[in-house]
Amino acid sequence: MRQRTRHFTGRFWFWIALVGILALLAACAQAPASAPAGEEAAPAPAAGGEGEHPLKGQKIEMAILGIGGWLPSRLGVDMSPLFAEYAKEKYGYDVTFTFAEAPFSALFQKAAASLATRSQEYNLIISDSQWLGAFAEPGWIVNVSDLIAQNPELDIEWYDPVVVETYMEYPLGSGEYWGLPEEADTIALFVRKDLFSDPAEQEAFKAEYGMDLPQTFEDFENLSMTDFEKIAAFFTRPDEDLYGTVMQYSKEYDFMTMYLYPFMFSNGGEIWDPETRQVYGILNSEINAQGMVWNKRMLDYQPPGAVNYGIAENIDAFTQGKVATAFQWAAVGLAMINDENRDDVIVVPPPGFKQDDGSLKRLYSIGGQPWVINAFNDDAHMRVAIDFLKWWYQPETQLEFARRGGNPAVKAVLEDPSFDDIQPWFRAFKYMLRKDRSRDFWHDPKYSEMLAAQQEAFTAYATGQVDDPMLALEWAACQQQKILFEAGRSEIAPPDSCESIQLK
Repeated sequence: MRQRTRHFTGRFWFWIALVGILALLAACAQAPASAPAGEEAAPAPAAGGEGEHPLKGQKIEMAILGIGGWLPSRLGVDMSPLFAEYAKEKYGYDVTFTFAEAPFSALFQKAAASLATRSQEYNLIISDSQWLGAFAEPGWIVNVSDLIAQNPELDIEWYDPVVVETYMEYPLGSGEYWGLPEEADTIALFVRKDLFSDPAEQEAFKAEYGMDLPQTFEDFENLSMTDFEKIAAFFTRPDEDLYGTVMQYSKEYDFMTMYLYPFMFSNGGEIWDPETRQVYGILNSEINAQGMVWNKRMLDYQPPGAVNYGIAENIDAFTQGKVATAFQWAAVGLAMINDENRDDVIVVPPPGFKQDDGSLKRLYSIGGQPWVINAFNDDAHMRVAIDFLKWWYQPETQLEFARRGGNPAVKAVLEDPSFDDIQPWFRAFKYMLRKDRSRDFWHDPKYSEMLAAQQEAFTAYATGQVDDPMLALEWAACQQQKILFEAGRSEIAPPDSCESIQLK
């Protein structure tokens, strides 16, 4: 029997140390202006009421922290001059906005390090959805439930309950809201229409597989991953530098996780029990192991080096014509569809997974980011933040956001008759923005540590460092259960067998 010993990577310990430092900073801070989840928060200044605005005649500078190189984040600032005009006319004050940024993998650390010192360095933050718990529990961000109660304009009807669960609520099912959606996002399938509509390609594919190449949105809606794999194999032609598809397998941040989860979720796999925070025995399941095998097999139809691909590499492969299809975030639609390929691309739902009863199920990872409000803002900056968000969710503002490439989540906007035609990916984005088609994962404050362990394990299998998917799942489940147990967030301890598991 193979001997296994405990093994932690340098990257894993980096995350442990980082979160420990941030927790120490938070502990040293005095009681914040906004109470932790589950406690009554201090009410933020209400923005309603008739009469003269209290900031009339003043000049305010607001600072937004967002994701570097991410168009939806940048749009919040790019559109701010429109709000400045609105605020001047409606409220009588002058406002300007600055923008600080960091990549996905560093943004949480940058925000947390500032918030832990009770700084109002960033008045509004574009957070990843999974960080809500880590920001809310120390009292670093404003309880949005209070804002909604005080400002009816923020009591918005969202397109689907998944919007609330993903971008607003912590803990799940609590009805306590800590964010408002800045950018909704789903995975879509970008397809080279020029290849799929070519009569010679259609004839050759039908001769080889006895089925037609899908052509319409509805064709792809009815496409299974099993049949899609045939399409990916058909277009994989290394001698022509052409490959069937591209996903994301990078170890950076959550890239591998987000594109592996659909192979688990769509086949009935789960990753934890959010109430008891049990991971071991749930994540390390046979269903999830099978999903890992299938996801890794899809590398056979992707360009060399795809095991290291993230968002940018995915964009490059598709726009350079190296792949026939691409699984990609709708949020980067403007980068995926440019002036050169615009007429040759269609955007459709990603494939479903055939169930035992013959039906198709597609349950993909959801992306996107919420706005969160710094709880340490002074009254003036808090007031402007609220004014800004009330303006942000006006239908005309959201439609302008959509025209510039953003993905709104307001029901009235997505149901506007013109919405589907504003951007080529909007129909697929809207199709996937449903609770039964897209889902988020842990909003727990230990998110960063849990993700680091999971990325380590998942990429170890994808790259061949580990041959057995169950070993990778077992190691990840052990580490995550240990993280939660030692933090006092779960009463379930990892089993003794975890002591001897090595990720190799």
